[in-house]
Amino acid sequence: MAKRERVMRMSVEQPLWRALTAYRVLTMLYAIGLFVAAHEKLDRPWVAIGYYAVLAPWTLVTLPRVANAASCTRRFLVADLTIAIAGILLTPLADSHQRIVDGGPTLPSIWTAGAVLAYAIKGGWRWAAFASLLVGVANVVQRGAFSRDTLHNVLLVCIASIAIGYVVEVARASERTLARALEIEAATRERERLARDIHDSVLQVLAMVQRRGTAIGGEAAELGRLAGEQEVALRTLVAGGLVRTSYASEDASQGAVVRAVEVPDDEPDDTAPLDLRTLLAPHAGSKVTLSEPGAPVLLVPRAAGELAAAVSAALDNVHRHAGADARAWILVEDDPDEVIVTVRDDGPGIPEGRLAEAEGEGRLGVALSIRGRLRDIGGTAELISVPGQGTEVELKVPREQARDPRGKAGKAR
Repeated sequence: MAKRERVMRMSVEQPLWRALTAYRVLTMLYAIGLFVAAHEKLDRPWVAIGYYAVLAPWTLVTLPRVANAASCTRRFLVADLTIAIAGILLTPLADSHQRIVDGGPTLPSIWTAGAVLAYAIKGGWRWAAFASLLVGVANVVQRGAFSRDTLHNVLLVCIASIAIGYVVEVARASERTLARALEIEAATRERERLARDIHDSVLQVLAMVQRRGTAIGGEAAELGRLAGEQEVALRTLVAGGLVRTSYASEDASQGAVVRAVEVPDDEPDDTAPLDLRTLLAPHAGSKVTLSEPGAPVLLVPRAAGELAAAVSAALDNVHRHAGADARAWILVEDDPDEVIVTVRDDGPGIPEGRLAEAEGEGRLGVALSIRGRLRDIGGTAELISVPGQGTEVELKVPREQARDPRGKAGKAR
C-alpha cells in the first residue's frame, strides 16, 4: 500500500502580518491627509511633497514584503526603518520650529509605528526594542529637546512594540509545541494501525502455526516452536513502537510544520455507503449466529470496514480463547443515531485483570484491533465478561462521527 507524506504548515502569527499590511496602507493615507489639511502652514511644503512621493510608492510596492515572515527580510526592515527615520528628521526642514514645539506631527506621523511593528513581528521583543530606540532618538533630534510629549510618544511605541514582540515569541513557542503534539498523535495512530494489521494477519498466522505444530508433533513441533518465538519477538516490537516520531520545524519564518504519514485506503475516492450486513455475512456458520435487520445497514466505507474488522477480531478471540466448540452470536442494530454490533459467546469469560496483563505482554487484540479501530472512526467498544458466563463485546458507531477515507464527517444515506 503506497504511503504519502502530508505536510501541514501552521502559523499563528499570520493574522498579525495581514493586520500590519492594512495598517501601513491606512497610516500612509493618514499621513498624507494630515499634510493636505495643513500644507499651507508648512514653511517648505515641497519637502513634504518629495517625501510623500517616496513614502506612498514604497508602502504600496512593498506590501508583499509584509505579507509573511519569510518575505520580510532584514534588508527590507532596515530600509523601511530608514525611510521612517528620514521622514522624522526631514520634518524640521518642512515645518516651522514653533509648530514642532507645539506638538505638530512628523512627516510619516504614525506610519513610523508600522516599521517598528514589523521588527516586533519578525524578530520578537528584542528587535522591537532596538527599532523603538532608534525612532526615539530620531524624535528627540527632530524636536531639538527632550519634552514630555516626546517621552510619551516614544514610550507608547516602545511598550506596544515590545509587548507585541513578546506575544509573537510566546505564540511561536506554543505553535511549535502544538505541532510536536500533533505529530506525536499522528505517529501514534500510524503505529496503532500497523499494529492492528500485524495482529490481524501475521501474529494470528504464527499463533496458528504454533498450535498446529505442537498438536501434530515431530518436525512440525519444531516449526511450531520457532513460530512461537517469532510471535513473541514480533509482539514485543509492536508493543515497543513501530514509528519514529519526527519533530516540527522551528523555522520561525515559515511557521511550524507538521509532517504526518498518510496511508490511503483501498476504497475508491467516492463515499458511496456500504451495507454492513454484506461484510458480516461471511462470519455466519454452524458456530456463529448472525442476527441483522431486514433493511440495509449503510455506513461510509471506512466506518463499515473498521467495524467489520473489529467484529472479526472479536470472533478470532472467541476461537482462540473460548475453544473450537464455543458458540458466538452477532447482533446488528441499526438505530437512527448509531449502529450497534454486539458479539457474544458462551465461553469461560475473561478473568479480571487479564486484559491489562495481555497488553503488557504485547497481546493487543482488544486494545488495538477492537477498541483502537472503533476509536479511529469516532465509536466506542465496551467489553463485558463474567467468568463462567461468556464475554460480550458491544461496538457502537455514531453516524455523525463516522468519517470517510479522507477524514471528512459523513452520514450514512
